[in-house]
Amino acid sequence: MLSPSMQAKLAALSDRHEEVAALLADPEVVGQRDRYAALTREHAELSPVLAHWQALQERESELADARVLAEDPDPELRSLVQEEIGRLQTACETELGNLQTALLPRDPNDSANIFLEVRAGTGGDEAAIFAGDLFRMYTRYAESRGWNVEILSERSGEHGGYKEVISRIAGTDVYRLLKFESGTHRVQRVPETESQGRIHTSACTVAVLPEIEEVAQIEIDKADLRVDTYRSSGAGGQHVNKTDSAVRLTHLPTGIVVECQDERSQHKNRARAMSLLQAKLLDMARTKQQSQQAETRRLQVGSGDRSERIRTYNFPQGRVTDHRVNLTLYSLDNIIAGDLQTVIDTLQHEFQADQLKALGADT
Repeated sequence: MLSPSMQAKLAALSDRHEEVAALLADPEVVGQRDRYAALTREHAELSPVLAHWQALQERESELADARVLAEDPDPELRSLVQEEIGRLQTACETELGNLQTALLPRDPNDSANIFLEVRAGTGGDEAAIFAGDLFRMYTRYAESRGWNVEILSERSGEHGGYKEVISRIAGTDVYRLLKFESGTHRVQRVPETESQGRIHTSACTVAVLPEIEEVAQIEIDKADLRVDTYRSSGAGGQHVNKTDSAVRLTHLPTGIVVECQDERSQHKNRARAMSLLQAKLLDMARTKQQSQQAETRRLQVGSGDRSERIRTYNFPQGRVTDHRVNLTLYSLDNIIAGDLQTVIDTLQHEFQADQLKALGADT
């Protein structure tokens, strides 16, 4: 049963849902693009909450009726009703869980596109090769979701892979699904250059930053910015060697440097680099704010030390272990090939469980 305060909260949400639906039908509101879009998002967020509440109310009503029948003098009917009561009790618990999950606060950046950064850490050439493996893993996962991947800048390793690769991934719910990938990823395997068959341990760091839609969220003073242009390198034909289309931005107060050489237009590269700088500054502000809190959730992106190991890929054992949730899967080949959904689903469920525990769901 829901507490009186929770019932009052849901009633208020129901009233707001009806109000929003009425506004969306108002021709005057339809003509106000920004307001109409905001109301549409609000309606979409409220609808599943109220659908679960309605389902819970229906199951509870059925359960109440079944308990009345359980008092019937007919023993055969009472026996049948007891089975139905058990089924309805389970259904009520399920709907209550669905309602609690729907009521959890949604990260406003969940629907955002992201900047994905993969950098080789300790391990030399093998770390760079592993960075290439990780980036390919995320690229294949993105392809399976129908997302678009753009490489903004890259520094290749001497023997393959990347010393650093920065990309933009655009699509539906990209940040929601990949936000827990930030951290240090460790690999244990025998490098191709290892003649004695010894297992080496290398590491790469992954950063997932939501793309900022509104530039005004983080204001950048032009006086704090140094802009350098240079000729692009890498794929792109003869054009990349003819014009200074690549752009490097240096934010002087923080020392943050971003660059973009993917587009042929200097203007487009500058816009993309500025967007990446916005994301980095916002991430820095969030990290500073979160570090000042007494407690931080263990799965929150940016809430802890970025150097903390979050996952190990053990090739000799064909094993992937996520240390935050004690998840071990013996399907490394599939995971490194982009089949990340089991890992992502486990992290999502664990985070929701942490939210419910931290918020002390009022039910």
